[in-house]
Amino acid sequence: MKIAEQEIILTSAHLIRDVTCTLLMPEEGAFAEPLNLLLLNDGQELENLKLIDTLENLYTRNCIKPLLTVAIHAGDERIQEYGIAGQPDFKKRGAKANLYTQFIITELLPFITQHTGIEHFESTAFAGCSLGGLTAMDVAWNHPDLFDRVGAFSASFWWRGKDLAKGYTDIDRLMHTMIKNTPGKPDVKFWLQTGTKDETADRNKNGIIDSIDDTIDVIKELLAKGYERPADIQYLEVLGGTHDPDTWGKAMPKFLQWAFGRTVI
Repeated sequence: MKIAEQEIILTSAHLIRDVTCTLLMPEEGAFAEPLNLLLLNDGQELENLKLIDTLENLYTRNCIKPLLTVAIHAGDERIQEYGIAGQPDFKKRGAKANLYTQFIITELLPFITQHTGIEHFESTAFAGCSLGGLTAMDVAWNHPDLFDRVGAFSASFWWRGKDLAKGYTDIDRLMHTMIKNTPGKPDVKFWLQTGTKDETADRNKNGIIDSIDDTIDVIKELLAKGYERPADIQYLEVLGGTHDPDTWGKAMPKFLQWAFGRTVI
């Protein structure tokens, strides 16, 4: 099954720039069943992720339900627009994450509704890689009325409020603290991935790289909230996986089948 690709440009009042988005849908266009929605950060990496090839293969094998993918291209201020809304890191990166969140909620999602004529998708997921994964997690966690699934590939869960050289401890990790301090239990399901060669850094010298440690600790915080494995949380650790689109692209089919699959995997 072939994928139809459309590039659109939204002028964002929040980000004060034009935002390019690539829309991907099966060419057939008309479906007898409800459509699903996936927002994907760092949409400029579509080719490197080989996402179109992956989608065509999954459709051909009847593995996933009809899906509209909206790949949001990052701008020149990616390091400022991505992150945790309202909580810049210790270097003041992510200072515009709240504006990016508002772009998603008040500009992009309404545009998608207007563009497709669909007000309610069967399922809506937000996914991203690295800092884009952290951002997707933040937006979905804080807006469970809009998103019911999140995919975080090698997410930057190290994002912290204090420099390592200035008395940092694990409680300075912003995502972990946000999860812990959020009242209640947002109705969201989580798919998390790391690679065993994501990095070499090992802050606590426990023989496990920080990327894996930080992701496992996010899972621990989710479990403490009452989420369960595997019903609510899936974790994929890729042996030899590196911090790049090649690894994330190879992991993408597992995420897509988890989020939009026709059968439980």
